[in-house]
Amino acid sequence: MADEEKRVLHTFFDAEDNSAATIDKQKLSEYSDIAVRMFHTRVLDGKELAVPAIAQFATKVLKAVEIYETMYFVNVLKINMAYVAAIKALISIYDSLNDPLMGIAYDRTRTRWGKARPYILFGALPYFIATALMYTGAVFLKNPSGNDPKKIMFVFIMLFVKETFSTIYNIPRDNILTLMTPNPRDRITVNLLQTYIGEWGSQIVYAIFLPLMELNNKGYISLPLSHVFAILGWIAAGIGIAGNISMAVTCKERVMLQQKPAPIEKSIFYVLKNKYMLRNFIANFATSWWADGGYSWDVVSQQEIFGGSIWSAIAYAPYNVIDPLSVAFIPKFAKLFNNNNRNELIALRLWDAVCVIGMWSAIPFIDKRFVTIAIYALFYGLNAVNNGPANVVEGEIGREISDYTEYMTGERPDGSVNILTNLITKITTPLNTLLTIVLFKWSGYDTTIDMLPWSQGNKKVYQKVWFLFNGINILPRIVKVIPYFFYDLVGEKREKMYVELNERRALMAKKSEGMDEGINEMIEMLAEE
Repeated sequence: MADEEKRVLHTFFDAEDNSAATIDKQKLSEYSDIAVRMFHTRVLDGKELAVPAIAQFATKVLKAVEIYETMYFVNVLKINMAYVAAIKALISIYDSLNDPLMGIAYDRTRTRWGKARPYILFGALPYFIATALMYTGAVFLKNPSGNDPKKIMFVFIMLFVKETFSTIYNIPRDNILTLMTPNPRDRITVNLLQTYIGEWGSQIVYAIFLPLMELNNKGYISLPLSHVFAILGWIAAGIGIAGNISMAVTCKERVMLQQKPAPIEKSIFYVLKNKYMLRNFIANFATSWWADGGYSWDVVSQQEIFGGSIWSAIAYAPYNVIDPLSVAFIPKFAKLFNNNNRNELIALRLWDAVCVIGMWSAIPFIDKRFVTIAIYALFYGLNAVNNGPANVVEGEIGREISDYTEYMTGERPDGSVNILTNLITKITTPLNTLLTIVLFKWSGYDTTIDMLPWSQGNKKVYQKVWFLFNGINILPRIVKVIPYFFYDLVGEKREKMYVELNERRALMAKKSEGMDEGINEMIEMLAEE
């Protein structure tokens, strides 16, 4: 019985044969010098640093528009909130089938152009066009009835198409950076550029959308929000198509992959061989039922509690000034925590929690505009100080966890491992939808009233709105940081993993034929140095 238990534990939790964790060290020693250089030498050129950031700019524009997506469905297309929640639940269930199929296809793809680039090249066009068309719907669907079947079917069909191509496009796009370079500094630089150029995309949407909405509501201009959504959607689509096609053509994949991937039924359980990924999965599953009411509480707060675009600009001014400057704190935080990504991330996430609690302190004073704005400006500004370090360290830890899967298994099943995680988290989708409806009703907010300063006329309603806007998601964020207290892939252990992993990559590259041209180029460049 004891032998059987050991066999089971080995099957699910120990390293795979022929992985970097188990392969003969003497066999790898021939490539030890190159492996060290892989870890310490930067290989990306200027285009490869810049082009992903341009692609991210368009993605962030659409993400910023998506913040107002529910408001678009409810206030602009004028569909009943219950139908919107039901449609999103159905699409989520569909994703539980769509995501695994794409994950399997992605992991089993091996071409001379790489693993991710073909999908980005041919997936970006339909994804961005489908999204732009969805935000154009209100231009020609003008029936004011919240139960109009044409509008309901339009939203369902367009979300269906959008999510289909979103999966095809986003899984490879989100993983290409880990394939472009084995050097952490390269990856951090690209991630940093993506974060801040992307942030400009978000800020442009906020700067355009909110003032136009206010001017429309007050009757100063006549530019329907339906046209604003359509314009922003097509601008993002144009930039996104150009940027992502450029990324697929320009960015080489240099991380060597197993030529024959593991069977599907085996690779989906690789999450069990990655203790870090398994802990994060448990934390995500424990909070996947959580919801925030599903409405644009930020817009409500800006237009009705702050009192419009000018007052909102004052409230957001410290954050908007400090956010881009927070890049200067990245090396300072790294030095403060002695380049320990785990300790830095825990401290930064606790910092976020303190700022949320600070913003909640405005709840008793919600009917006093100046006090509310002052409290929000202070704590939201403090929250911006850690944005640069938090974005960089969180992104790099995520890539380290994926690299650990390759270290333990010899493969990178970035798509297949999501089959297990996505299917299980979909179980809680009905609870998430139910909580969305419950919280929306709990708020007491009436969407039929125009968004004007204090138009709801009810202090309790705005106190609830403020609670939902500023920190309803603080609980899952606290839960999700717990696994990092047990994250020990730091210091010498981290560097040892990368050296052995890169030795194996070099060994595989020398034996391979017909794979991505960027791999051998990098090996030869490092060997010459």
